[in-house]
Amino acid sequence: MNFDILCYIVLFCGLSLALLIDFGTITEKVNCMETKLKESETRLKDTEMSLKETITQLKNTESRLKDSETKLNHTANRLKESENHIVELQHKERTKIIFSATLGRSGHIGPFNTDTILVYKGVITNIGNAYSPVTGVFTAPIAGVYYFTIFCHARGGRSQRLYLYKNNEVMVMTNDLSTADTETDNGGNAVFLQLQEGDKVYVLMEQETHVWGSESQTTFSGCLVTQM
Repeated sequence: MNFDILCYIVLFCGLSLALLIDFGTITEKVNCMETKLKESETRLKDTEMSLKETITQLKNTESRLKDSETKLNHTANRLKESENHIVELQHKERTKIIFSATLGRSGHIGPFNTDTILVYKGVITNIGNAYSPVTGVFTAPIAGVYYFTIFCHARGGRSQRLYLYKNNEVMVMTNDLSTADTETDNGGNAVFLQLQEGDKVYVLMEQETHVWGSESQTTFSGCLVTQM
């Protein structure tokens, strides 16, 4: 009986020892897993921090990219404006309007019983073709400041009186009264006019006056000084 009890005691002790050993092993494994879990949590936190930093850097990069795009668009607009300005200057440089013409007829022209537009048919220069030798009218092809001159010659027996018109308005004139003691009369005038596209400039001779058409002494000239 004692032997049986002793055997039970020994068996119980062995089982207890085995359980203790297994418990220690389990405890060690649990501790190891807890350590690894803490390490994983730390690494996860580090990863989250790194991700936040990456997101912040990405936002900064996007903001810088937008700023760069804005600056690029501004530069492109300035470049386009510069190109347009260059084209405009080149166009202005190419735009040349110059004319000069004589009456191209011999002897006296006039007197007439009505005011008459003089038609200068003897074209010397007509760069830009703005002057018409058919009508005697200059039509401004572009807006700008133009310079015009008129010169005339006539015999002294009759008066001469010429008016330079802009559309329906007299700008300048030249005249000389008839004189018995002189054989010839001469006159002239010049003016700068600001014209819009389509404005018309011409020379009108007053009724009962005359000019001399021979020898290119009576002329009408003009040129574009600057565009507006």
